[in-house]
Amino acid sequence: MTLHVINTGFFKLDGGAMFGVVPKSIWQRTNPADANNLCTWAMRCLLIEDGDQLILIDNGIGAKQSPEFFKHYYLHGEDSLTKSLNQLGFSEEDITDMFLSHLHFDHCGGGIKKENDKLELVFKNAKYWSNADHWQWATQPNAREKASFLKENIWPMQESGHLHFTDLNKPSPFSQFDIFYASGHTDKMMVPKIKYKDKIICFVADLLPSAGHIPLPYVMGYDTRPLITLEEKEIFLKEAAANKYILFLEHDPVNECCTVKEIDGRVKLDKTFALKEIL
Repeated sequence: MTLHVINTGFFKLDGGAMFGVVPKSIWQRTNPADANNLCTWAMRCLLIEDGDQLILIDNGIGAKQSPEFFKHYYLHGEDSLTKSLNQLGFSEEDITDMFLSHLHFDHCGGGIKKENDKLELVFKNAKYWSNADHWQWATQPNAREKASFLKENIWPMQESGHLHFTDLNKPSPFSQFDIFYASGHTDKMMVPKIKYKDKIICFVADLLPSAGHIPLPYVMGYDTRPLITLEEKEIFLKEAAANKYILFLEHDPVNECCTVKEIDGRVKLDKTFALKEIL
């Protein structure tokens, strides 16, 4: 099995929204903001190459939205989903499984494209994976998350017949990873815990957007249930520290991976590094 980083570019979000109740004077030490209080964030995905399977975890924001939509997010950088796949010798047609941590637009928008005003799957040969609880949450969105669950990103998966669900009460359908389900950020977000050689590599999605979010109170304003996020982070991070998990960071603009350690009951950042340093 081989793991590949898939960079899809950068975007900007309000720093205050990304760090919730934490004061700017503190969070800007790790994530400096521009004059408009916007911080740069990555949309970093992960590709698992294992025999005949090519499993992509998340796919970025995509390119089909209107200029009016994109002007709010300041997309930048030289990377794109297609470019990153091509650099590895792959194409969209090669993907066998499109695993989505959750259905917010910056995680799943790259899975659907618009051709001649028609919405089509980008990964035409792939199964698209979500879970029934999160699917219902996304297709019947609450007022707070409605702007993040875009129907053009979601419904084509089902309409195409390519949508598949994991079962929360059964083991993961993938031999390559187990799944940790988290409901603080959004209902039943999926965090794959990938079994790689003698290591566990966790694609932490929005449970831990960046290395700067490791302290427990550093919870995004976007989270629908922040107190549950606190509980989930504490459980997950203590487990990560005890078992020396490698955390793959989807949104950190600088660091691809990190490890954590527990000191006097508190989990703190240990090391940061690129994925290729451990492969």
